[in-house]
Amino acid sequence: MIPTWFMVSYTAFVAYVMAIWWKNYGWRNFLWFSDIAFIGAVPAMWLGSASLASVLAVAVLLPEILWNVDFVGRLLLRRRITGLTDYMFEPERPKLLRGLSLCHVPLPLVLLWMLAAYGYDSRVGLTGAVVLGAVVLPLSRLVSQPDKNINWTYGIGAVQSKWPAWAYVLSLFVGFVVFVFVPTDLLLRRLF
Repeated sequence: MIPTWFMVSYTAFVAYVMAIWWKNYGWRNFLWFSDIAFIGAVPAMWLGSASLASVLAVAVLLPEILWNVDFVGRLLLRRRITGLTDYMFEPERPKLLRGLSLCHVPLPLVLLWMLAAYGYDSRVGLTGAVVLGAVVLPLSRLVSQPDKNINWTYGIGAVQSKWPAWAYVLSLFVGFVVFVFVPTDLLLRRLF
């Protein structure tokens, strides 16, 4: 069970982060899968929803772990591993915004804690993540700009895709399903 004090604290922190990010990045920033999971953990906790927690975990657990590996690698080894955390080391980006992005550090633990508390709902984890990806990726491309590149819908990292938009977003979706959602679902089925 997740204690009420944690749910209240987490909810207040999410509300604070959302207000700051909305002011500095705008609403489109909330389309990042990681932000969807960060925010979506609030109703998942309050509802005690294994289904919602499962969908969020399948969608972001692997990328969030990679984010943490990249961040720690940059801090300790001074090496860029995945490039997911490049923005954390941009001196022109305000420290407050970089500091709030440290929400990525505990997010995998929060997701796993919810699964431990509520269970993994294998009936909806993978299916829900696939539906989420099918909606969020095209929408990210539609409302995003290449310089924002939300969910990498213009290209992986700084490299912009030369493919037609529909073909690239479709291949990105397939990549998420095959390399992120399915392996995460299989792992969570074993663990929970």
